Amino acid sequence: MTRASLDKKPRDVAAMFDDVAEKYDTTNTVLSLGQDRLWRKAVAQAVDARPGERVLDLAAGTGTSSLPFRDAGATVVPCDFSIGMLREGKRRHPELPFTAGDAMRLPFADGVFDAVTISFGLRNVSDPEAGLAEMLRVTRPGGRLVVCEFSHPTWKPFRTAYVEYLMRALPPVATKVSSNPDAYVYLAESIRAWPDQAHLAALVRESGWERVAWRDLSGGIVALHRAFKPSAR
Repeated sequence: MTRASLDKKPRDVAAMFDDVAEKYDTTNTVLSLGQDRLWRKAVAQAVDARPGERVLDLAAGTGTSSLPFRDAGATVVPCDFSIGMLREGKRRHPELPFTAGDAMRLPFADGVFDAVTISFGLRNVSDPEAGLAEMLRVTRPGGRLVVCEFSHPTWKPFRTAYVEYLMRALPPVATKVSSNPDAYVYLAESIRAWPDQAHLAALVRESGWERVAWRDLSGGIVALHRAFKPSAR
């Protein structure tokens, strides 16, 4: 079994997700106490995909996150750098055009997507700013970005309890439900090290996106950031 470290070497991160692909969605539902379904719904609403649009779903894993965009009538491209995730996704959803790709070197032309979204994946990119710049490159002028990522609960007592859950309760639960419990130790560590809502908004802005805003989900356990590519002048 592979466990990535906080230096987030792409090969190690991809191998870690290969290990957990089969049980990934079920494990997430258990560990999030079912909140993952609400988070996916919030992402779909923020992306607001429409018939005829092209949506890039980065870090799409098994494709569960891509289904709302398909159902809205958009053409969705699920993209991930874990071959294990892509294989599992293709087995479950053979109709989706799963594509292998690294967020820092996307295999797409400039300006081909109306929207780009990434859920719980930006935190695993070794250079998030490079990833955000690549997302900007493949988005059309005026197109939109939605980032859903773990963040920092805003109420201090809740934040303390949440950190306790991450570091003490999550690993034992993961041992019971995951094929690679060590991957969820990395998960807890990477969440603790990730910047808060305002710092991520600044990073998005510095990468060239504009009209950056965010809203908290589940008390700030997760934050949804939305931004737009500047229109052509």
